[in-house]
Amino acid sequence: MARVAFTTLGCKVNQYETQRILESFEGAGFEIVAFNDIADVYVINTCSVTGNAESKSRQTVRRASRQNPNAKVIVTGCAGQMSINRGETFDAAHLVVPNPNKLDTLNYFLEVFPEYRSIASAASVVRSDQHFGGRTRATVKIQDGCSVMCSYCSIPFTRPGLTSRDHKEVIDEIRKLGRRGYREIVLTGVLIGAYGPDSGSGGPGFEELIAMIEDVSEIDRIRISSIEMRQVSERLIDMMKRQDSKIAAHLHIPLQAGSTKVLSEMNRPYSQSDYIRLCESLYAELPDVAITTDIMVGFPTESEADFQETVHVCETVRFAKAHLFRFSPRFGTPADKWGDAVSAQEKQRRSTVLNEITGRTRCEFVQRFVGRRLSVLVESKSPRDGLLRGHTGNYIEVEFAGPQSLVGEITNVEIVSECDGVATGELAAKVPTMSKQLTVLQ
Repeated sequence: MARVAFTTLGCKVNQYETQRILESFEGAGFEIVAFNDIADVYVINTCSVTGNAESKSRQTVRRASRQNPNAKVIVTGCAGQMSINRGETFDAAHLVVPNPNKLDTLNYFLEVFPEYRSIASAASVVRSDQHFGGRTRATVKIQDGCSVMCSYCSIPFTRPGLTSRDHKEVIDEIRKLGRRGYREIVLTGVLIGAYGPDSGSGGPGFEELIAMIEDVSEIDRIRISSIEMRQVSERLIDMMKRQDSKIAAHLHIPLQAGSTKVLSEMNRPYSQSDYIRLCESLYAELPDVAITTDIMVGFPTESEADFQETVHVCETVRFAKAHLFRFSPRFGTPADKWGDAVSAQEKQRRSTVLNEITGRTRCEFVQRFVGRRLSVLVESKSPRDGLLRGHTGNYIEVEFAGPQSLVGEITNVEIVSECDGVATGELAAKVPTMSKQLTVLQ
């Protein structure tokens, strides 16, 4: 039996797609092994969102080639698509599968290397849950493609066109995952709020799909991976406010920049005041909500005054967590023509400033819940210290003492302290299935 190894760089969408590719190889009779093992085939799902991500993708491909010089190395994902767009080869790769066709990677591979057809069989192979990282949280992709055309972003060139998965297929997949023991479903996509009938949903829009998922009795929590601020609707907020809501009190809303001028130059369709106003509304309607974000530093037109506007937004919104990344020119984008005007040293300084602010606001957010009783989805037990670890609905990482049997369960934990943005708690009463994610200690 041929051995195949997989690795993923980048976003949750890539992670989901790697899982689907893995399952196709596994179902065809290939043996799945860890990426650091010696394999006959390596599949690398790459990322090109920044220059650093693309560089890491190429390093990973070369590493696989060094691990077994006789292996076949397959590349797909956004960095692979960028190489196709530029008319370049991908060093050390034997096959580059176009990003829009990545779920057909197995067929591409067997077409180019027919000698492996004798290995692939129609035999049914039982999948191992270890590929999902344990029966706690599963990611489900509902949508692909982006039409926003931000001036710095290559995604419209690597994931062209808006497509939505048929709602029946989505619901069926989620029900099956629930029956396998998964308690939380993370909905992911490139422009998730654009899900709808115009791009293939078969009827429902984004909020209607979530309502359908809430009716799936086999799962207890729904998490939205990332959503544009213009797509956070009043209906979605009302759905999250319900006492019996399954929707996690957590929204990841990309900011990218705090300066209205820079946002306009980025072709982001909102202003600073729009963003702050939405966050203030969310806090008023959902006091326990966690707002997390993405922020870019060093956009070519970002002056020091513009950067201070981003500082202002961070201090005002008080993010529960922020992913900070540095601008790098991306082939084919409008911003590519503007060069890389902000020095690496200045980008580093700005990143450090924002990291200090958002690290502090993360700790302050967690500290608010000391003395509260929260429901935690238990994800693992550390072999180092024996503590259980998991996340609340509003994405607070919690560690506490408890039995191994709680892994994969949702349980009540009283928060007793906070350190570096992580909560420490004590086990309380078990939460019934489909209970509210946040419960005030009586």
